[in-house]
Amino acid sequence: MEIIIMTILSPQLRCEWRLESYQVALMSSVVFLAMGIGAPIWGIFCDKYGRRNGLAICACSILYFGLLSAFAPRYSWFVFLRFLVGFGIGGTPQALTVYSEFLPMNLRGRCLTLMGLFWAFGSMLEVLLALFIMPTLGWRWLLGLSAIPTGIYLIVNNWLPESPRFDMLSGRTAKALETLRYVAKQNRKPMPEAKIVTFKEDNRGQIKDLFTPEIRRTTLLLSFIWFSSIFCYYGIVMLTPSLLQSRDSCMADVEAMAGPACGLQCKYLTSDDYRHILWTSFADVPGPILLVFLVDRIGRKKSFAICFLMFSLFVLPMYACLGSTTVTSLILVTRAVSTTLLQVCYVYTPEVFPTQTRALGFGFCAGFGKIGSLISPFVSEVMRSFSLYLTLSVYCGISLLAAIASLMLPIETRGKRLGETNQNQDAKVTTTTGDYTFFSGERE
Repeated sequence: MEIIIMTILSPQLRCEWRLESYQVALMSSVVFLAMGIGAPIWGIFCDKYGRRNGLAICACSILYFGLLSAFAPRYSWFVFLRFLVGFGIGGTPQALTVYSEFLPMNLRGRCLTLMGLFWAFGSMLEVLLALFIMPTLGWRWLLGLSAIPTGIYLIVNNWLPESPRFDMLSGRTAKALETLRYVAKQNRKPMPEAKIVTFKEDNRGQIKDLFTPEIRRTTLLLSFIWFSSIFCYYGIVMLTPSLLQSRDSCMADVEAMAGPACGLQCKYLTSDDYRHILWTSFADVPGPILLVFLVDRIGRKKSFAICFLMFSLFVLPMYACLGSTTVTSLILVTRAVSTTLLQVCYVYTPEVFPTQTRALGFGFCAGFGKIGSLISPFVSEVMRSFSLYLTLSVYCGISLLAAIASLMLPIETRGKRLGETNQNQDAKVTTTTGDYTFFSGERE
């Protein structure tokens, strides 16, 4: 919700504060810059002090500065406060880190993928709020009400258990065993009489660990894939209002090239525009559902490559003169594909890194991806004012390069256990019937 809201506010604040195109782009870019800075920092924090604590603190940051931004008196204050909101948002991917560490191998891909539906629901809820609130109460009320879900999370965070994997690496085996007993009770399964054998790992959360010979190539390629996925996703999201406000893509390009005066052109979003944006937000729903059936069948690497190729293929028709209905349909498809790409990132990344660097690896790659979201608003807002065709070519080119990078990934995680430490210090539950890797839900 805190991300899609910038797409909704941009036309409103352009008119209210008489902003130029680069200033409108900067409002979104500072959020993504802060997310890129915050993601690896939150990753280091979560690897050292716990996933649950990190999520609680970043939620406090989002809530506090999100509410303050509703009272921003001028453009500079608004940009500064949204930067701080973005820094907090950089820690939210750690929710998938802790979630993945509770999931058994046979359900991991599907469950992580379905988490993407909540991203779609959040986007649709934000557009619905804007549809009813913007014409009556204004953008400040929209910002304030959009912070409510974060406040709700802070309350329910009290019931979120810490990851047993993190507790093991921290030497808190008693706490890990207590969590496992709680999980067994909730699942109505017997807890085996066992003793957890593990090793305390003190050197956690060091960036150099991401560039060891074993995972260096994975780190570099996956960082570029994250960059490309987010760059393409936000490119389509940011282009949506400007494309829908014109009669067709040709007219949009002519108007954008009309001259410098376009930099201050003011046009509020109408109710029809909000409905169009709501329909395009529905495109975030099919991707995770489709991926549930594909990710464990064709694998993560092929899923990446196919989606990047599909993105390029469906962007190409936008070069032609098309009506608004056709453009809306193409936006729906490309957004669905780009959403699917993000979900594959969220599934593959926590799977491929070992436990002691999982949060950091996730944060580092997500942070690198935020560079894509930092650049994308300038491409969609500023470059488009010169040429729509050049803008589309940039998105196609990046997508094709990412498809190649996907096939070069050295590790396919489909059907494999979560990566553990390089020393293979797996925690085992020893019972009278054999050794089980309890967290992965499979017998060794």
